[in-house]
Amino acid sequence: MLQNSQDLLTIVKAVSLLGFVFFVCWGLYYFAMILRQGYLIIKEMRDRIKKVDDVIKAFKDKIEHSASYLLLISEGVKKLIEVTKRMSEKKEGKKKAKK
Repeated sequence: MLQNSQDLLTIVKAVSLLGFVFFVCWGLYYFAMILRQGYLIIKEMRDRIKKVDDVIKAFKDKIEHSASYLLLISEGVKKLIEVTKRMSEKKEGKKKAKK
C-alpha cells in the first residue's frame, strides 16, 4: 500500500484536492442561492411597483373622467339655477299682479 513517502504525499494531495473541490462546490451552491434570492426580490419588487403604477393609473383615469363630468354637472347646475330663478321671478310677478 504505502511503499514510500511519495505515496503518502499523493494520498494527502488527493484528499486535500477533494476537500478543496467540496468547499468550492459548496460555495458556488450558496452563491447561486444568493443570486436566486436577489432575482426573486427584484421580481417581487417589480410586481409591487407595477401594482402601484396600476393603482395610480386607475386613480388618474377616475380623476380625468370625473373632471370631464364636473364640467357637465356644473353646466347642469347653472341651468337649474337659471330655471329656478325664472320660476321665482314669474311667481313674484304673479303675486304683484294679484295685489
